Amino acid sequence: MRDIPTLIIGAGQAGLAMSHCLSQRSIEHVLLERGQVANSWRTERWDSLRLLTPNWQSRLPGFTYTGDQPDGFRTMPQTIEFLSGYAQKIDAPVETQTTVLSVEQLPSGYLVKTDRGDWTCRSVLIASGACNIGNIPSCAADLPASVTSLSPLTYRNPDQLPDGNVLVVGASATGVQLASELQRSGRQVTLATGEHVRVPRTYRGRDIKWWMDQTGIMDMTLAEVDDINRARHVPSLQLIGSPTQETISLNSLQALGVQIAGRVMGVMGAEVQFSGSLPNVCSLADLKMNRLLKQIDEWIETQAPEGITEPAYRLRETLVPREPILRLNLQQAGIETVIWATGFKPDYSWLNVPVITPRGELRHKGGVVDAPGMYVLGLPFLRRRKSSLIDGVGDDARDLADHLSHYLKGTLAAAA
Repeated sequence: MRDIPTLIIGAGQAGLAMSHCLSQRSIEHVLLERGQVANSWRTERWDSLRLLTPNWQSRLPGFTYTGDQPDGFRTMPQTIEFLSGYAQKIDAPVETQTTVLSVEQLPSGYLVKTDRGDWTCRSVLIASGACNIGNIPSCAADLPASVTSLSPLTYRNPDQLPDGNVLVVGASATGVQLASELQRSGRQVTLATGEHVRVPRTYRGRDIKWWMDQTGIMDMTLAEVDDINRARHVPSLQLIGSPTQETISLNSLQALGVQIAGRVMGVMGAEVQFSGSLPNVCSLADLKMNRLLKQIDEWIETQAPEGITEPAYRLRETLVPREPILRLNLQQAGIETVIWATGFKPDYSWLNVPVITPRGELRHKGGVVDAPGMYVLGLPFLRRRKSSLIDGVGDDARDLADHLSHYLKGTLAAAA
């Protein structure tokens, strides 16, 4: 049994950022990682994936991009190298190949059991990620046994799949990227489309992420949001990290030959049923995109940033089939694979502390979990809109490190 003031569970960008902040405050700690540093990036991403954020936006406490392609997009090997380099630079005390089996509350802290021995600590930070499990709807179980059913966590490349056509369910960042890749591989793809957020990759000569950064959209805090639960479940932007700064959308996918349908409503044998709300969903996405572009235009008018010479413009509205697909027989359509790009959820099966909601989410306020000395980092909109991004965990880590430091001092004073 080993004892330490603070344990961090997970050594991805969130855990490493917190490690740096704790070291700055002279708080002894250890990171427990089930695999290697950046394990999820190593083992749970498809081969062609690139970050959706430009290289310049990979900013961690005390560490940032220094290469000659600030507007490029990192591949997965490059992302792993970046995070591994960060761990080395900050000399993070990582215990790799250490799987946390359970966390239990003690009168004065926590007992953390692992497959390499047990720890006690006065505070624990959960940085195990928000995308541990594919959030696959229950109707997936009704698919015929002959149809291959995958989540993006297990998809790697088109060669992995059976030869037939593909149904991709979900049209946020993951879904549109996989639909594009699979259609280009020579398969016929049908994309089931629910609520989504459409944006251009670039606007008026700058990356959309640059605009969102400069205008303060990504720094929006909890206090500025009317419905935080809604904000935490907004779909990811329809973006792709392309070397050519390609804009991906339902229009560009249809130009490739992808068929679009509405949201999956159910599965009955070989037949999939879709919602008829596709036109309304697409109109709403167009409306929200244009509101964002208008906000950027207004910011340009008041701030007059240098180098912005392109005039304002708007993208073509989303093209919707006159008669959207409502029913699709998988066998008749030659569909042999369904990929459920329907989001992700965290895995807290090892957490034996009563802080989990019926929806499987942690009860927390800005990362301060509803248990003494327990924290969480890296979840969507934890404290800011950018909280789940590499660029966002730093600010949250600094805030929580301050809170954790005060907590530890308080427990020491109480014990004195």
